[in-house]
Amino acid sequence: MAHSHRHVTVVDHPLVQHKLTLMRKKDTSTASFRALLSEISMLLAYEACRDMKLARMDIETPLTAMNAPILEGKKVVLIAILRAGLGILDGMLELIPSARVGHVGLYRDPTTLEAVQYFFKVPGNLQDRDVLVCDPMLATGNSAIAAVDLIKKNQPGTLKLVCLLACPEGLKHFHDVHPDVPVVTAAIDQKLNDHGYIVPGLGDAGDRLFGTK
Repeated sequence: MAHSHRHVTVVDHPLVQHKLTLMRKKDTSTASFRALLSEISMLLAYEACRDMKLARMDIETPLTAMNAPILEGKKVVLIAILRAGLGILDGMLELIPSARVGHVGLYRDPTTLEAVQYFFKVPGNLQDRDVLVCDPMLATGNSAIAAVDLIKKNQPGTLKLVCLLACPEGLKHFHDVHPDVPVVTAAIDQKLNDHGYIVPGLGDAGDRLFGTK
């Protein structure tokens, strides 16, 4: 269950919304937060892969021969924006274990809120591949924009951004720069605050995922 509007798909499935509520609670433990993010990520991946192309192949079932659907083309590529994107990556790999994996290292300058790159390693030959970029929070949009800027240089076949939470300001900023990249998210929250955090949000996804605060 999902609804789409101008390149944004909100996965409003009851299981997604229930798990997201548990993640938002400030007293949810690191272990629970990590497990919930993995579970939600599988459901987000399910939706993000909805329009992938199918081919046909001849197979033998125990009863007869048949012509059956199978994913077309090369394997999916999952690219995590470090470090919090690793939480979404883990869940997606449960659903798509054969996917290739890339990493983009970005940190947000606390003063300017701009994204600063420190690492970039993705699989070669993205041209014929479906690429899903993973980042839990689309807040200012700066990190997602910087990551997609880098990935587009490798000319991916298709490209989507998958995030847990977004806000109107981040979505607008992202699509002002990358209007061609669809976003799949579990919720669009109220606003961005003066410190670049999503409100009501769930705090710092990286800190809550890794227990660093």
